[in-house]
Amino acid sequence: MCGLDPDLSIIYFFEGVMMGNPEIGSRVVAAGIDTNYHSVGEGNPVLLIHGSGPGVSAYANWRLTMPVLGKHFRVVAPDMVGFGFTDRPAGYVYSKENWVRHIIGVMDALGIERADIIGNSFGGALAIATALEHPERVGRLVLMGAAGTHFELTPGLDAVWGYTPSIENMRKLLDIFAYDRSLVNDELAKLRYEASIRPGFQESFSSMFPAPRQRWVDALASSDEQIRSLPNDVLLIHGREDQVVPLVSSLRLCELIRRAQLHVFGCCGHWVQIEWADEFTELVVDFLGRPV
Repeated sequence: MCGLDPDLSIIYFFEGVMMGNPEIGSRVVAAGIDTNYHSVGEGNPVLLIHGSGPGVSAYANWRLTMPVLGKHFRVVAPDMVGFGFTDRPAGYVYSKENWVRHIIGVMDALGIERADIIGNSFGGALAIATALEHPERVGRLVLMGAAGTHFELTPGLDAVWGYTPSIENMRKLLDIFAYDRSLVNDELAKLRYEASIRPGFQESFSSMFPAPRQRWVDALASSDEQIRSLPNDVLLIHGREDQVVPLVSSLRLCELIRRAQLHVFGCCGHWVQIEWADEFTELVVDFLGRPV
């Protein structure tokens, strides 16, 4: 596998700070990985785990969410290993187990004993796996458009994971992600395309989910028996018109998880936190703010 040289990642970090790149936050070594993360607010820790789109970062995924949640909680949003401005070690094995190890490493490095977790798509699968493997470290879960169950690979997810860099291809992906086409324009496509071709970014991304891709849906999934064992309070949120992770995934999670509730947004794709930003954060603040 190709990786971003660690020295180069540090150079990007300082260049990003100097240029005012909002995707650049703070840095910490987590599970041996030099990690870029954002932190805002005080109070009960809430960890935000992003999705797996090309060129994604924690900031790109959660830019509308963090300021609002930061008024109520201590919000921490890391770039998961292999994504954003976190290091991409040469030869690193990208797997559910190693991503969970990275999440726990972030918590350890920042002195967080226990946190609620909000997971988007791929991040939802990791949130479930973290709660299963480290139940003492995880409180409530918010799973938005979450993977983590066994479902048939959608054409949309196949396109996301099979992305090859071009502005045209990025525009096609943005059309898949969003139900509201007014959110998608050539400028956004150009920005996300440029993010996807930073040195090392596409190399690591293309190594994560090579075809045939159904196996990676299954690799991120936890078994029905495991999911049934979750004692956590869980808020499931999904866009009805999601073309990436089908609504059936959240419906199945709602069937399996004893303490689950499901909110479905109509006229919404895979970007609930963007297309219904105010309503999304209101739901989350209410859910995570209730007394335990």
